Amino acid sequence: MSWAEAGDVRVYYEVHGSGPAVTFVHGSGGHHAAWWQQVAALRDDYSVITLDLRGFGCTRWSGEHDARSFPGDIIAVLDAVAGAGGPDRSVLIGQSIGAAAGLRAALARPDRAAGVVLAHSLGGMRHEELTALVQADRTEAEKLPVLDRLLTPAFRERRPDLAFLFRQMGTFNTAKMADLRYLNSDGPTVDETDAAPFPVMLLAGEKDAVLSPGTIRRAGELLPRARVEIVPGAPHSMYWETPDLFNDALRKFLADVY
Repeated sequence: MSWAEAGDVRVYYEVHGSGPAVTFVHGSGGHHAAWWQQVAALRDDYSVITLDLRGFGCTRWSGEHDARSFPGDIIAVLDAVAGAGGPDRSVLIGQSIGAAAGLRAALARPDRAAGVVLAHSLGGMRHEELTALVQADRTEAEKLPVLDRLLTPAFRERRPDLAFLFRQMGTFNTAKMADLRYLNSDGPTVDETDAAPFPVMLLAGEKDAVLSPGTIRRAGELLPRARVEIVPGAPHSMYWETPDLFNDALRKFLADVY
């Protein structure tokens, strides 16, 4: 249990294992504990860092839930880990809104970033065509009940215990998706992302009901230096529902980075 100072907020984080660093940044319904299946899989080979953005998990915050503050929370954790004698650079792995925060943090402090994985997200990149594609995907997703967008009905029927735990994760957060102001503002351009001095991977599932594989592939065409990984059969919450597939994709990327 550790804390990093980010201005007037204390950001909660944990470090598990040893070796090159991997930092997981949760989405709008998660917090540090959402990555339990990744920590267990990777901690024997890596320093696995998990954290709670302000308003999530153990990081309490009573002010405005301004998503523009999230990159600073991540940077504070990376600085704290390095200051305590841990790795000074990390691969940042962000799920959904965590991907946007992770990409911004890495671009702001490339000295701390060994790579970035945008999982089920384009990281809030500013690009007219991509913005239109993302909006079209969101319009289709909103036709579905919220849980159907995140976990497949087959998984929920097969594993009602894990589906229940998934829903319970969000009850620890004071911030909700509707509270997150400026979530899609101040994002990097496609050119800025492509010019980043670290490798980038776009990781998504074939059955993602929130962000379509076609949108991911188009982003990959606009980011010729990025790796694109579309995992067959995987949904939006791949890290939770099909963790082996998610972890295998991460391991391949990490092996190339480190």
